[in-house]
Amino acid sequence: MTQEKNDEFSILNPGSREFDPLEGALFFQDLNLDQIIDKMSVRWGKEIKKYYRYMPVSFEESEYRRAVYRDIKKESLYASLTEFTKSLEVIRELRQEKEKVRIPMQKCVWHLREVGMYCKAYEELERSLEEADISSDGLLGFRKILKDILESGGYRQLAERTEAILERIRKMRFIITYDKDRIAVVPGELEGEGAYEEMLRERAGKEIRHLQNPFAADPTLTELENSCLEILEKKDPKFFGEIKRISDMNRDYEKKVLSRFEREVVFYLSFCSFQRDMEEAGFVFSEPKNCSEKNMKAKGLYDLALAMTSINTDKEIVSNDFEYQDGDRFFVLTGPNQGGKTTFARSLGQLVYLTQMGLDVPAVSANVPYFPAIQTHFSVEESVETGRGKLKEELVRLAPMMEEHQKGTFVVINELFTTAASYDAEIMGKKVLKHFTGLGCMGIYVTHLRELGGCCDGVASLRAVPDENGIPTFKIARGDAGDVSCAESVVRKYSLTYEQLKERL
Repeated sequence: MTQEKNDEFSILNPGSREFDPLEGALFFQDLNLDQIIDKMSVRWGKEIKKYYRYMPVSFEESEYRRAVYRDIKKESLYASLTEFTKSLEVIRELRQEKEKVRIPMQKCVWHLREVGMYCKAYEELERSLEEADISSDGLLGFRKILKDILESGGYRQLAERTEAILERIRKMRFIITYDKDRIAVVPGELEGEGAYEEMLRERAGKEIRHLQNPFAADPTLTELENSCLEILEKKDPKFFGEIKRISDMNRDYEKKVLSRFEREVVFYLSFCSFQRDMEEAGFVFSEPKNCSEKNMKAKGLYDLALAMTSINTDKEIVSNDFEYQDGDRFFVLTGPNQGGKTTFARSLGQLVYLTQMGLDVPAVSANVPYFPAIQTHFSVEESVETGRGKLKEELVRLAPMMEEHQKGTFVVINELFTTAASYDAEIMGKKVLKHFTGLGCMGIYVTHLRELGGCCDGVASLRAVPDENGIPTFKIARGDAGDVSCAESVVRKYSLTYEQLKERL
């Protein structure tokens, strides 16, 4: 692989395509994906958020990521990569501290320490990758690139020269003596606690911070420490000149392809870490299987964002099974209010998104086809700024979705046209369903209108199932929601049961 190809290598896609983040995509908010990503960014940094908006543009890219994630989930490799990212974090902190250094020679030494840590971090990573059980094209490709870099003459020279000069600095000792208002600084073989600390204690009359080597101190040197370095530099100009020369030679030591890997691998690690925390809390995940559109299905699917917020609470998270049977393209989900309809719709959208991103999904098992895009439309409130009513706000948002004519997307629509008359809402709802099914889209339409179920080919009915007392179970099943169950839900919601009315009257 040429150097140019190496620089273009990405652990997120198999080609050299430039990423185009989905800016302003509303489904992140509608599906509560932004809550999940925010949670992960607390530990892994805000920088990771953009990688969750780098969507694969093909089935091949999605499968490329899935194979990489399958490898990274393995305990030994996950632990090695996590340790690697910790080493990089230490290097970044050192780099920030280095910027505070004002003494040129001290800055050179700190730079060499940074280079040395960088070399050791990648050498350790290369050993871990060689020992790991890797099968993905992404990690196999990166392992070869890394091996070639570490075995190259340029890298070996960088690592060996840096380590040699750092070893000399670590062994450097000098003795400070104070006699009759004169300070003498001479090189020496003094080990451990030396005259430097003792002299300062005597002069200060109290305990002081312990310093074995001014190069390894904090960024700000005392005047005495700075003077010591100046004296030593004059006594051994050849050695200190070598420090500066090697530091200057390695000013731009980072490899572009390695820096890209550092940034991109955190995408996988952040989700793997989050998944492990959720599994420890009792929630299941599985690797989705690719399937044709006609048998998209899942068992034990749940809303991941809702599950995340339920940890350390008494809230029960209900999972559901579903299957798009032959000919099904859209579910119309009806049922009583607060029955789990919106939660189920969100879980479907999350399932498709995580599958497309090449990650594991919150379900016992899942078969999901590849979709080129996700479109969502959730109920909106009236806009105070625009002065538009709720219905118009919904239509304004719906218009571009229907005008783009994106074929084969996954569509989630939640409680559309709720402020319109039932007759009008039914007519508009049927047009929306016919439009998306006509484009070969799949999805779900949450509504209070049972009449939309079976309104056109490919539309199947689901219902939120209450118990025998009309209390929501948050379970979803095939079939229409009965008028009686919906009516009972409304009656109970507004305290209009016979017993309640009788008590008030």
